[in-house]
Amino acid sequence: MHKNVESSVVESEELIAYKTKLGVIMFIIYAIVYGGFVAINTINPKLMGLELWGLNLAILYGFFLIIFALILALIYNYLCLKAEEIK
Repeated sequence: MHKNVESSVVESEELIAYKTKLGVIMFIIYAIVYGGFVAINTINPKLMGLELWGLNLAILYGFFLIIFALILALIYNYLCLKAEEIK
């Protein structure tokens, strides 16, 4: 009985490590995309005034960042739930 408890603890630690690694990877991806937004504003702020579909690039990029963050959160949730089912 004690052996089962230890194995579930190890699985739990493995799951925590997986979720942490996944979260860090997704954070880095988001930070790179956000860094693009900051870089455009720093290097060529006039580019953010470029109009596309009746909105300027700053608004479109901002909406994209919000939607992208939500999509990453959904992917993270899906992958974590899938990993919990497997373990």
